[in-house]
Amino acid sequence: MAEEHTIQVIAHIRSDFQTKFGIPRQSGLVPELRARIVFEPEFRIPEAVRGLEGFSYIWLIWQFSQSVREGWSPTVRPPRLGGNERRGVFATRSPFRPNPLGLSSVRLEKVELDRELGPVLYVSGADLLDGTPIYDIKPYAPYADAHPEALGGFTDQVERRRLQVECPPALLAAVPEEKRPALLGVLAEDPRPAYQADPERVYGMAFARLEVKFTVSGDTLTVLSVEPGAD
Repeated sequence: MAEEHTIQVIAHIRSDFQTKFGIPRQSGLVPELRARIVFEPEFRIPEAVRGLEGFSYIWLIWQFSQSVREGWSPTVRPPRLGGNERRGVFATRSPFRPNPLGLSSVRLEKVELDRELGPVLYVSGADLLDGTPIYDIKPYAPYADAHPEALGGFTDQVERRRLQVECPPALLAAVPEEKRPALLGVLAEDPRPAYQADPERVYGMAFARLEVKFTVSGDTLTVLSVEPGAD
């Protein structure tokens, strides 16, 4: 039997994603996304983040809270390969792993002391669902963490393309002004699974308490409606 250890949740993230659909596939792909990291009561100690403000990026270690399942498979089907090819689970960032842990590098915009919440971290580029449990936070150290010459394995062979987003001004006006760049960035990254390419299909995405519906034909995404979503 494998050893088991218990780790504590130290914080949760507050983001604009109420569902998994639409979340960027990696951190940093949509730098316009903004989120807050709120510590649990016992970790709301200003001294615990002393010096963190001097770093521009941090690592988040977190739980794929909606992907916890019993058992695991040694191979998975990465969505960026169309969901048809299998790769070893440890050669991917799939959420379906022996331990459902995620790792994200996000930009630290500021550390702010809140009277009730203690130190709150404001970050950008996060790829986390609202309410995701965070197990640890570490500073990103460029001298050790940056490897410009690194190979990307099979991900180097996958073409990264961005969609042209067409959103009528009247619909965009329904989105809070400060959220518009992030929404357009998320849509440009093509939220659809790679194996879905039906131009007639209408997709719905929850973002910032809004329900955004759209279609994709070729390289163009067209927003059809923006309406208040469920709280």
